[in-house]
Amino acid sequence: MVTEQTKVAHDLEDNFKQNKILQLKQLFPEIFCEEQIDFEKLKLVLGEDNLCTQNERYQLGWAGKSDAYRTLQSPTFNTLVPCVAESVNFHDTQNVFIEAENLEALKILQKSYAGKVKMIYIDPPYNTGSDSFIYPDKFAETRDEYAKRVGDKDQDGYLLRDGAFAGAWRKNSKDNGHYHSNWLSMMLPRLHLAKTLLREDGVIMLHIDEHEQAQLKLLCDEIFGEENNLGIIIWDKRNPKGDATTIATQHEYIVFFAKNKDEFINKNKLVRKKENAEVIMTKAKNLIEKLGITDEMRLEFKEWIRKQNFSGGELAYNQIDENGEVFRPVSMAWPNNKKAPDEYFLPLIHPVTGKPCPVPAKGWRNPPKTMKELLDKNLILFGYDETTQPNRKYLLKENIYENVPSLFYFGGSDTALDMPFENPKPVAVAKKFLEVIVKPNDLILDFFSGSGTTAHAVMQLNAEDGGNRRYICVQLPEETDEKSEARKAGFANIAEISKERIRRAGTQISASVKDGQSVDTGFKVFKLTESHFKQWRRPLSASLNAPQQLALLEEFQNVVHEHASIENMAYELMLRLGFELTDSIEFIDNVAWLNNTAQTRKTALLLDTVNQAVLDEVRAQSPKKVFVLDKAFAGNDALKTNAALQFKDANINFETL
Repeated sequence: MVTEQTKVAHDLEDNFKQNKILQLKQLFPEIFCEEQIDFEKLKLVLGEDNLCTQNERYQLGWAGKSDAYRTLQSPTFNTLVPCVAESVNFHDTQNVFIEAENLEALKILQKSYAGKVKMIYIDPPYNTGSDSFIYPDKFAETRDEYAKRVGDKDQDGYLLRDGAFAGAWRKNSKDNGHYHSNWLSMMLPRLHLAKTLLREDGVIMLHIDEHEQAQLKLLCDEIFGEENNLGIIIWDKRNPKGDATTIATQHEYIVFFAKNKDEFINKNKLVRKKENAEVIMTKAKNLIEKLGITDEMRLEFKEWIRKQNFSGGELAYNQIDENGEVFRPVSMAWPNNKKAPDEYFLPLIHPVTGKPCPVPAKGWRNPPKTMKELLDKNLILFGYDETTQPNRKYLLKENIYENVPSLFYFGGSDTALDMPFENPKPVAVAKKFLEVIVKPNDLILDFFSGSGTTAHAVMQLNAEDGGNRRYICVQLPEETDEKSEARKAGFANIAEISKERIRRAGTQISASVKDGQSVDTGFKVFKLTESHFKQWRRPLSASLNAPQQLALLEEFQNVVHEHASIENMAYELMLRLGFELTDSIEFIDNVAWLNNTAQTRKTALLLDTVNQAVLDEVRAQSPKKVFVLDKAFAGNDALKTNAALQFKDANINFETL
């Protein structure tokens, strides 16, 4: 029976709705009356001008939206258990792969990872009418109902497409009257939960095509705020769809939102490295070594540049100055319609003829002080004589980075290490966007992992620049089609493909790095299961008669499920206490010791029978918190009471369940 432990259950419950209420209370404490929101006071605080009271308003609505919010607000009754056998370097890696339904996984991760993810990079179902995704997400089910919906598995534990599960896992056909609604209802709770995991300067990037791009943009406007939109990138895949009966689409979209645009811009620059800058400068160096700094060399260089398939910005760097520097000429004319101030009209003197050069009609772009600095640095390009208006020289070596453009050109997919997966994202594409957004120690999340491209890209980027980026990837163990190449290759579900892809990528990367370089190519595998603690498990039924209630009361005398192992219970409590899945966990003499990376949250979990000697030993280690299962005292109330007093005297937080 749960007595004083009720507080623990409440503290550990990951409840989206309560978190939102807490945020509201922090902003407007005056609108709460006896723990309930007084909306009349809220009107007074905000003022009538800031409230939308009209029945007709601009909004995104669809059939099932209310149910989608109830799905979002419902608690999870599940947890994650480690699978060491399927992991790589389980005890040392900082990467995580979760084999689970992603809505449940996102709910489970809330307490441990809220506000910690720098970048979410996902490739959700495009809703083409032929792809499948799970819907609707039930928000009020008994355990039996839940088992019927998601518990239909084969003997190896893989979810099946047929049988009882077929009612939830099916193609969202265009003939369906709720074609867009079903997809939006699937995405809404996942994006809300994803947002809470982002850092304040975090971003989310979503791949999508023409089927749901319009709806996705509106949905992200609602969840992240239209003011936090960073733009939409058009990915030209250079391969028009061959089955088109209208315009042959050859592009997809990447929708780009910040959690807080101001925070993101303050800490990040949306720039990318010019892809061919090093190639251009190397070519110039080789030509100079061959021909010297001559007109012949410059002509050959310009002709070479012209023939390259570079971006427009790169093609402009087609000149070499007397110092051997590659540059492009840029106008120094005042850019606005109005004339520049008078001092911006001072003429520049030609260095050979000694005569003044023409001044732009509206003046120079820069003030005299800046113009002098440019002259001193030899960054002004004069003509043959004073009749030519001077330009500024932009040296390539000083302009390696450029703004991220809205157009992106790259072929559609890659071989994914010969893995049998339909249309995998090219790892080069994922890596390009990671380079723009994430720094060497950031955390990346992909909860539509697919073939594991994001994990591959993170490891590859770390190998190239020595970074320590970490990833969390989530993939449903969706059964592969019996006739697919994946099934023929021995892959029963997509999660198996993803894990094997990451293993192969890790092996390839480890073999390619320099001697002495260390790259984390491991990953911890976790799988979804029901909670090991009875009060956190799904209700048995909506209504119970008196004998059933009595039986349930007796059952809850022991809160732990009979098949729960010490290790699995420890990992569940680890998550519910807010530790990350890669934080330290050690099992010493029936005590599970937890600690975070900074070594500031030493916690002891006592999940088996305890005595005074065990309690004394734990107390001597001076942990921040001690968490004990009530059953560990084996009914010895005196031992439990004394333990509570002793830990209190030692200024150690002591809780029981």
